[in-house]
Amino acid sequence: MDFNDDVVMMGHDGPCHPKIAEGKIKVKPLKVYHGKVGHGLSVEMSVSHGPVTLLSVVETGKGTLKLLVAEAESVAGPILEIGNTNSRYKFSSGARNFVEAWNQEGPAHHCAIGKGHIASKIKKLGDILNLDVVHIK
Repeated sequence: MDFNDDVVMMGHDGPCHPKIAEGKIKVKPLKVYHGKVGHGLSVEMSVSHGPVTLLSVVETGKGTLKLLVAEAESVAGPILEIGNTNSRYKFSSGARNFVEAWNQEGPAHHCAIGKGHIASKIKKLGDILNLDVVHIK
């Protein structure tokens, strides 16, 4: 988290989808591949600036699934240039409040991030699949 700019920085070491990239995608050779044995090439990019939706599929304590969703803005600014997909997200509730509310729901380690605000569509999908949907605002 960047408390000065009130943003959450999220990223992933792995492939990216070029159609959601902001600007050019960089391929970087790494001597150490993010703590794994060996070396190789990694992809570095940021998600296009503008509205985004985060989605986490969460296993509950009852053994069922729920969908955890939040909407944010992907914003410009410095990222960690370490060969990852890495972006800065601004939430209407603020970085600190978002992280606390998101983590209280027990999110999976990974989440999906897509362009646009589509929480209402995810809610409809949850209704069709008979899954609880928690929308962090």
